[in-house]
Amino acid sequence: MANIQQVAQKAGVSVATVSRVLNNNTTVSPETRLRVENAIKDLNYEPSMLGRNLRNSESRLLLVLIPSISNPFYSEIINGIQNTAIANNYNILLCETDSNPERENIYFNMVKNKLADGIISMDPAVNMQKLYELAENHPIILCSEYDEGGSLPYVTIDSELAAYHAVKHLIKLGHKNIALINSDEKFLYARQRRAGYEKALKEFDIPVHKEWIYNTIHVDFQDGVQAMRKLFQSNERPSAVFAVSDTLAIGALKEINVRGLKVPEDMAIVGFDKINFSNMTNPTLTTVAQPMYEMGCVAAGMLMNSIKGIRVDSIILDHELIIRESTMG
Repeated sequence: MANIQQVAQKAGVSVATVSRVLNNNTTVSPETRLRVENAIKDLNYEPSMLGRNLRNSESRLLLVLIPSISNPFYSEIINGIQNTAIANNYNILLCETDSNPERENIYFNMVKNKLADGIISMDPAVNMQKLYELAENHPIILCSEYDEGGSLPYVTIDSELAAYHAVKHLIKLGHKNIALINSDEKFLYARQRRAGYEKALKEFDIPVHKEWIYNTIHVDFQDGVQAMRKLFQSNERPSAVFAVSDTLAIGALKEINVRGLKVPEDMAIVGFDKINFSNMTNPTLTTVAQPMYEMGCVAAGMLMNSIKGIRVDSIILDHELIIRESTMG
């Protein structure tokens, strides 16, 4: 494989001139540039990206922090981040934290040591204090989950309003006994979605029954099954369920089906996220659609602008209620 010295020799210029051509320096004359470019082509020379990045004090690498790669919610966001990054000559490194502080520190140190240019965090359990310390000198963007009242820029949806619309849909169908399957309320989105649920009930003078609110530890399929089993133990069975994620809703749907009840005739159910699986259930799942791919594209764009020193503002994207068979006969 040819090196930069051989390119310089063939073009009849200095190594420094070849370097200026590679870095699109405008001080090189068109004739000289053409000779260098022809030499590069003839020798099939490929410049070292590592060397160039080190000279420019950049890695062209973006870190994407997620708590678990198994959650299908993240896949479309990651696609959006990756496609936008690649289109702008960046690469991404997917970092599964498992909400483990030691893993987080490894990724934070990569940015500190200039092995990566910035972070998009989708981990709701990330150590915010350390993230803020890192953000003093390095670009950080929050995606989906964010710090309410904080200074870090983020892209998300209005979770409270989205939950309100989902529950209001159930109320308009005639349901008054509506259960909530929520995740851990230490997370902002869980608190916001509960607030939206309660707001819709109060607007229609429907009392909030604490026994119909179940908080899971995780948002896995099995957690939805377990939550539904618990709701079936209450004195009065709810006629509808709002789950704060599709994976929880699909687990709950499985348990409803196992008990021989019909959806939506015996019990209606609404999920949240519009993951791909939500259209494959029986019946298909009514859900709140988050613009996940767009969210990823926007987050990547914000981070790359921040790396360039451009000020970025937080963005709240629109959601949409997708009505399917689980709430309509």
